[in-house]
Amino acid sequence: MTLAVILVYLGLVLAIGLLSNRLFRGTGEDYFLATRSIGSFMLLMSLFGTHMTAFSLLGASAQAYRVGIGVFALMASSSALIVPIVIFFVGTRLWAVGKRRGYITQVQYFRERWDSDGLGLMLFVVLVALVVPYLLIGVMGGGVAVGQITDGLVPEWLGGLAICVVVMTYVIFGGLRGTAWVNTFQTLVFMILGAVTFLWIVRAMGGLDEALRRVAETNPAHLIRGERIQPLKLLTYTCLPLSVGMFPHIFMHWLTARRAASFRLPIVAYPLCIAIVWIPSVLLGVLGTVAVPGLEGPAASSILVRMIDLYAPGVLAGLLAAGVFAAIMSSLDSQVLALGTMFTQDVVKHHGFGDRMSEQRQILVGRAFVVGLLALTYAISLVAGSNIFKFGVWSFSGFAALLPVVLAALFWRRSTKHGAMAAVAAVVVSWVFFFVRGFSVPGYTVGGSGVMPVAVMLGLSALALVSVSLVTRPPERAVLDKFFAERP
Repeated sequence: MTLAVILVYLGLVLAIGLLSNRLFRGTGEDYFLATRSIGSFMLLMSLFGTHMTAFSLLGASAQAYRVGIGVFALMASSSALIVPIVIFFVGTRLWAVGKRRGYITQVQYFRERWDSDGLGLMLFVVLVALVVPYLLIGVMGGGVAVGQITDGLVPEWLGGLAICVVVMTYVIFGGLRGTAWVNTFQTLVFMILGAVTFLWIVRAMGGLDEALRRVAETNPAHLIRGERIQPLKLLTYTCLPLSVGMFPHIFMHWLTARRAASFRLPIVAYPLCIAIVWIPSVLLGVLGTVAVPGLEGPAASSILVRMIDLYAPGVLAGLLAAGVFAAIMSSLDSQVLALGTMFTQDVVKHHGFGDRMSEQRQILVGRAFVVGLLALTYAISLVAGSNIFKFGVWSFSGFAALLPVVLAALFWRRSTKHGAMAAVAAVVVSWVFFFVRGFSVPGYTVGGSGVMPVAVMLGLSALALVSVSLVTRPPERAVLDKFFAERP
């Protein structure tokens, strides 16, 4: 019965994505940006759904299972404050310049802002490399969820494959409009069913007071900070939500807004949406320490699904699993479409066919890249570890460290292409250095100080950008006039 509910849900998602194809106008802008026609509510749902991945459900509950309730402070509370600020100061400005100059991708903006094809190619390679761990979160999360919910009837590799095939199908046929429609539906699904999951499981455990009392008796450290989360770690974790300013899939959704006023609802409602998703996820992870004790290492990534399987009957378990899939697919689709769009516009078209490339050919190339990228991600997921939270942190760290690039592009006329390249290079070198040293080390911080690598990477990126820009030739006045002359 549980598997049947899951299959029905996946079929419904496919139907919504394919239905959007009926409105397809046959143009590149419609396929890649839904003709910039998305309103406030759908913009909120698509932005939030794209941002909240398996990291927020499976990853957050797993990390709370390991270290306690303080996980909420690590990402959720800072995201509730920082993400709306980034949307206001960065997102609205990028939307305005993108609409004015007809941009479709992030790389187009940076390439023209600093008049540098080399910078554009450099950013394309780095952004794709950083998104791949993010994609792995979704594929692995889907596999874990299916395997646990079906008691192994559907193996993890087949669950991950099913997620990839469904996402690939509606992205190929529906483009960004289909992605936005499906994201809106799936965001509502995982927010509503996430709340239902929490209430149902807590009720089955005898109520929240009783459940927390059991945790306090067996694992009291999970309900207080204690020594599990160092103060410097808590502070520097606030750098991670800055990643939203450089996510290519978030940039793409910003460009779809119908008008500037469409950003009001996302800015105001984002903190509430984060609370609705993260509070149940973290609390269920904490409660899982008494419901399913003894999970270690990657096995903890399945705690939320194990809780559903333990306390929910068949049909409800299927619905709650559908909520997990909704969170996974609502990010995976936008990510692969964004990278497919960048490959088509910034590599094939810009450096290959140019004006000779028809809009139909652009769409075909974008679809082919989506297929290839999902196939590669799926292959990697079969051999990668399954610590979803850790993969998410490293992906976010790289994007957050690139934030000085977009801030300089928007607000600092004197910044140069050489400064931007130096910043990107600093992020690449420092990310690889810390990844090699810290990925296999539980709770790794810089020198054991509690400082997260992202804080050091962010500082190095800003330092490289500023120092190199100041010693290199300023951008041409004609280039600056394209981006700053129209401002009062």
